[in-house]
Amino acid sequence: MNAPISSLSLQQAPPISVPFRFFLSAPLFLLLAALILLISGPQALVSRWTPALLALTHLVTLGFLTMTMIGALMQMFPVLADSPMPQPRRVAWMVHVPLVAGTAMLASGLFFSQTVLLDAAIFLLAFALGVFLIAAAYSLAASRVRHATIHAMRFAGIALMLTVGLGIALAGTLSGDFHFPVQELVRLHVAWGLPGWVGLLVMGVAYQVVPMFQLTPAYPARLTRWLGGSVFLLLCAGSLTSLTSPLLASWGDSLAAGGIAIGFAVFAGATLYLQAKRRRRIVDVTQQFWRIGMLSLLSAVALWGGAQLLTGIAADSRYPIVLGVLFMFGFAVSVVSGMLYKIVPFLIWFHLQGGLPKGSAVPNMKQIISGHAARRQMQAHLATLLLLLGSIAWPALVYPAALTLGFASCLLWLNLFAATRLYLKFARL
Repeated sequence: MNAPISSLSLQQAPPISVPFRFFLSAPLFLLLAALILLISGPQALVSRWTPALLALTHLVTLGFLTMTMIGALMQMFPVLADSPMPQPRRVAWMVHVPLVAGTAMLASGLFFSQTVLLDAAIFLLAFALGVFLIAAAYSLAASRVRHATIHAMRFAGIALMLTVGLGIALAGTLSGDFHFPVQELVRLHVAWGLPGWVGLLVMGVAYQVVPMFQLTPAYPARLTRWLGGSVFLLLCAGSLTSLTSPLLASWGDSLAAGGIAIGFAVFAGATLYLQAKRRRRIVDVTQQFWRIGMLSLLSAVALWGGAQLLTGIAADSRYPIVLGVLFMFGFAVSVVSGMLYKIVPFLIWFHLQGGLPKGSAVPNMKQIISGHAARRQMQAHLATLLLLLGSIAWPALVYPAALTLGFASCLLWLNLFAATRLYLKFARL
């Protein structure tokens, strides 16, 4: 049985400063990505290996996605796992500060090709994510709750651990400390980082937040029981194919990737179906973000499928860039942004309701972040996605894409900051 977030008590919850430091930091990394894109121009998208694109990729995946997801998980563990993370304030400081510094150094080191910055970044990121993984593992090990979201969190945590380890091995190989096959490390790093860490976590959290916040029916029990585990096992199988003969490795990797693609297509299709069955017919910003995300995910699966059938697509240097834009920005950033517009107002309402004297006026969730402000940011986000995709064919569109990305990032930060300021105003009463 799923545990509703509304069952959380104020005694279980970590201080609101724990998740909010991550939430308020995350949009700033998207703003930094916009600046790099504006400075680099069309040259950033010439190849997936350009210094600018490597920096942009890690600003999005580490600076925005991982930053936000860690903050959300630290808030969700007490209710979903019925097991609060130990010493949340201390853990938050030990994770947040080196994660911010390490991500900034990693992006700078990649952009400017500075080995010293890369080495420092790897140390800081390994420390930050290692502390988080240890604290998360402790919390999940102490949990007696057994449902699909907890299983998905465990799989995502393993995926993050492997992503970090592969990233360290890759950085060491590029600096000459190790001697691993670079292409294979990159393949595994991407696989465990995107469909593994990001994809599995979004999938698991969706089982809870989509029915609760979007008022949809629950995901089918059979789907939630098998989907996350199947994707995880396919990732494991695809990772082990390199140990076989080249022919078997090629076939095995294709079959595993095909199964993973089908799994995410099923998840996206089920989410869109549930949204169509929701009890309220008024479409809010969160639902629009999720629609953008699910349609982008289906488009990424379709593009990948086309590349398997048509060698011309796979051979095109633009193919991995389009695939990355669809999955990272179209799917992951859209979904995470949509969740922020529900999680942040809910947490503010929840902490004010439990912390103020009885009878005090507490703003409702719709008053904390206005629908108009959120919708304007969503429109800027959608414009950025379309311009990024268009810039693959018409490179000059990179410049307006960078501007709209910067505008959307500022709007998101301002919306979250205004909500935080409102909380502080009422908390002083």
